Amino acid sequence: MEDPLSLEQCAGRLERRGFRSFVVPDLRAAAEVMRGLVREFRPSSASYGDSMTLKDAGILDDLRSNPDIQFYDGFVPGMVREEKWEIRRQGMTADLFLTGVNAVSMEGTLHWVDMVGNRVAPVAFGPRRVILLAGSNKLVATPAEARERIRRIAPLNARRHEGFRTPCMHTGICADCNSPDRLCNIHMSIVKCFPEGRISVILMEEPGGL
Repeated sequence: MEDPLSLEQCAGRLERRGFRSFVVPDLRAAAEVMRGLVREFRPSSASYGDSMTLKDAGILDDLRSNPDIQFYDGFVPGMVREEKWEIRRQGMTADLFLTGVNAVSMEGTLHWVDMVGNRVAPVAFGPRRVILLAGSNKLVATPAEARERIRRIAPLNARRHEGFRTPCMHTGICADCNSPDRLCNIHMSIVKCFPEGRISVILMEEPGGL
């Protein structure tokens, strides 16, 4: 019987839509694929969007310590917001951008929600190469299920941010609110990669992140 949420089948459909795709067993293997892609791309500059799984992989530490790569890190603890945002703007023109994704559909489409846009904007345009990392928990059957998954994880994501005040933090249910601290301001989907091969998607058999 065909697995309705097969990572291998999803990877094939991503390839047909112009993405490069890789299926790996775990975070350690994902990190090795990312390191291989960095060696292939040979970027002179790199940046990233907030991703719990990406941080756990250790690839950001590699980029940060590489003397040949200008690393734009707009997530340094203690940095004032205006400085963080300026560094993230600079990172939008980096050679390489890395981040996660909120949902991947079996149709081969990618889906995000973002507060400011610094995570999704460079994926859509700017950096010459993009690497995305997704655990098996991000895989859903359809784009409609991807949107529903995003609604379900929004309260969990809000609780990660100390000092934020949104209704979902208390109810656990997305209320499509108008809070000043609302995190899900920007929704983005990519249904085809252009130019072909610009975006690499690494799918892990183990779960990762929210």
